[in-house]
Amino acid sequence: MGYVEIFTDGACRGNPGPGGWGALLRYGDHEKELYGGEAETTNNRMELMAAIRALESLKRKCTVDLTTDSSYVRDGIMQWLPNWKKRGWKTAARKPVKNVDLWKRLDQAAQAHQVDWHWVKGHSGHPENERADQLANRGIDEL
Repeated sequence: MGYVEIFTDGACRGNPGPGGWGALLRYGDHEKELYGGEAETTNNRMELMAAIRALESLKRKCTVDLTTDSSYVRDGIMQWLPNWKKRGWKTAARKPVKNVDLWKRLDQAAQAHQVDWHWVKGHSGHPENERADQLANRGIDEL
């Protein structure tokens, strides 16, 4: 099974507003950059989309270290998601889960691989996180 490092970020200019997502994938000496944007979205949706698109881009089952600066994504996938699924995609307060379309997609994409989720503080000088941020902003710029 191949090993891939993934670094993701999402950005939004206005929340909601135009948004972008970016992902840096590294396997051995090779790197791949992915990014995109949406005209009207939220920061959390772009953070989710970055992880989704990165995982969906992998062509075979991989061991993945995925680093995000979004505690929403990391806590959601590691802590909240199993209970949301048990409750029929409802929160502990019995409210519908926000961004459920993307959470379901991320859950499916993550299950195809062996993913370890990591969090890093955003805008703290982490080189790969800074690159993912630049890609997310490029996604907005190219709308």
